[in-house]
Amino acid sequence: MNTSLSMKSSPSVLIRRKRAIWAMLEGMAYLLPSLILFSIFLFYPMLRTLYLSFYATDHQGNPVQFVGIENFVYLLKDANFLQSAKATLLFVCYTVPASVILALCLALMANEKLKGIGLFRTFFSSTMGMSVAASSVIWMFIYNPSIGIINKVLSLFGISDVQWLLDPNIALISVAISTIWMNTGFTFLVLLGGLQNLDSSLYESARIAGVGYWYQLHKVTLPLLSPTLFFVTTVLLIHSFQTFGQIDMLTKGGPMDATNVIVYSIYRDAFINYNFGSASAQAVLLFFAVLVVTVLQFKFAERKVHYQ
Repeated sequence: MNTSLSMKSSPSVLIRRKRAIWAMLEGMAYLLPSLILFSIFLFYPMLRTLYLSFYATDHQGNPVQFVGIENFVYLLKDANFLQSAKATLLFVCYTVPASVILALCLALMANEKLKGIGLFRTFFSSTMGMSVAASSVIWMFIYNPSIGIINKVLSLFGISDVQWLLDPNIALISVAISTIWMNTGFTFLVLLGGLQNLDSSLYESARIAGVGYWYQLHKVTLPLLSPTLFFVTTVLLIHSFQTFGQIDMLTKGGPMDATNVIVYSIYRDAFINYNFGSASAQAVLLFFAVLVVTVLQFKFAERKVHYQ
């Protein structure tokens, strides 16, 4: 009896397995174009970079001699690379918190139901539609010692011209300010979208209970907005580690390597000095640094995120 039942049920089992296999193959067929693009433009360059980091290369980037971890040991002892790492960390510390706080304040103002607020939302998000090159040119004129608007305003108060991009002490801060301005549009739009998706009934209950604005902000808005804040912080953190365009346009890594962040150092070693082995080693170190920071952020910062 059991044998006959198993014989009857086995064809249906085989049919289900075939359907599952066909469904998997169909899904892989849909994913195939994306996998090909990722393999060409992401996976292969990553593996190639890791491979070259263990070699000394010629001027065309071809490996000529296996050196093992010598490139990494040299970088960790090189004063220029350590200066680039310091500049990168300072740049991240300058830009990420300030970008999030500024965009959050603007989003809270733009979320108010006031007449003409849509015009301000357009102004606040306008930087999102500008390229890094165009934005950098604007800030290059703003920081110009002779015709820049900032120095013109300072001269009204009797303050002499400031060399914003030529002074090693303030050049990195100057580039960070321009980067904060560039990041505002994207961060503002994401946070404003998060605010507009919050449950309005919670605010109605808070108003009925006589709770003030700042208490609502601390106990209702920020906890409910924490997933969005976590997202934009993570994106800005990774983006800040990879900053290149404004550095290249505004300072070229100077003055005195004060703004020579790791990404620009990689570019200079690879495409100016043609030292592809060292540049690849720097890229690998940057990758693991970003990976460690991101993992730590997910491990510790995500604990304070309140998912609805």
